[in-house]
Amino acid sequence: MKKLYIADIRPGDSVNDVFVLSEKTVSRKKDGEPFLSLTLADKTGQIRAVVWDNVRQVLDILADGDFIRVSGGASEYRGTVQITVKSVQAVDPDQVDPRDFLPAADRDVEQMFERLVNLCATVENGHLRRFLASLWQDQDLAERFKTAPAAKRMHHAYLGGLLEHTLSMALLADKIASHYVGVDRDLLLAGAVIHDLGKIHELEYGRRIDYTDRGRLLSHIVIGAEMIEAKIGRLDGFPPQLADQLKHMIISHHGERQFGSPELPKTLEAVLLHYIDAIDSRMNAIRQFMADDDPNSDWTGYHRLLERHFFKGHWKDTRG
Repeated sequence: MKKLYIADIRPGDSVNDVFVLSEKTVSRKKDGEPFLSLTLADKTGQIRAVVWDNVRQVLDILADGDFIRVSGGASEYRGTVQITVKSVQAVDPDQVDPRDFLPAADRDVEQMFERLVNLCATVENGHLRRFLASLWQDQDLAERFKTAPAAKRMHHAYLGGLLEHTLSMALLADKIASHYVGVDRDLLLAGAVIHDLGKIHELEYGRRIDYTDRGRLLSHIVIGAEMIEAKIGRLDGFPPQLADQLKHMIISHHGERQFGSPELPKTLEAVLLHYIDAIDSRMNAIRQFMADDDPNSDWTGYHRLLERHFFKGHWKDTRG
């Protein structure tokens, strides 16, 4: 049974527990000898660990995604906690509880899913309503959708995160659509529901959250467009132009080619979808960053990716 979680490890602590090996990288010391950088994970987060000795032997017994027992000591390195590993060994997966190693959404997954399905049923366009219903009638797709994370690290990076992110975006789309004249509410809502659908195959989320081979080769944008093409192909009489607009929502939702979108948003609905996605993913990332920070401080530490500190303000008050 796991006793020590990553979120509780502090400089000076002795470490002897089981983690998931998320990543490993071989680097070189100044004298040319190899050392090994590990990224260890459990449900509370990730931590870096370093193996200085017996690198070849360690590499021979470990693979990414393995459960491993790590013994060593924690110290501070460049402002973060790091484990210096004394020994490491593989652990039989049957001897661990997977729930100790993958973070999960706080909200009830079945309630979120029911709310999303009910929202889809309010779509007035019969073709889109039938299309959305066909997604949830696919039991394998529905179960994967309820389980998958929305990302590996940046936002909603936990089991149920894709559903939580999608529901939040769909609710935002429903509110925003009526604010602007000329926006097709049904198309925008459908786009919000399917925009990240490919992530159920882009990511693996059995022992760790990481990219599948297919995900690295194709990305969730290509996978999602293929999935939608296949679903629409089974629906009689689905208008070709509507199908193209729906697929456009997927391939353009990152907003810029440099961020992975093959095309820029070229419809009102696609433009809105991109910004709704940006709002929800960024808000989740910042709120999670605040939650993981020192609860006694009014300001967070420095967020390297977003290049700023955040003032907790009212958010801190709501946390009690």
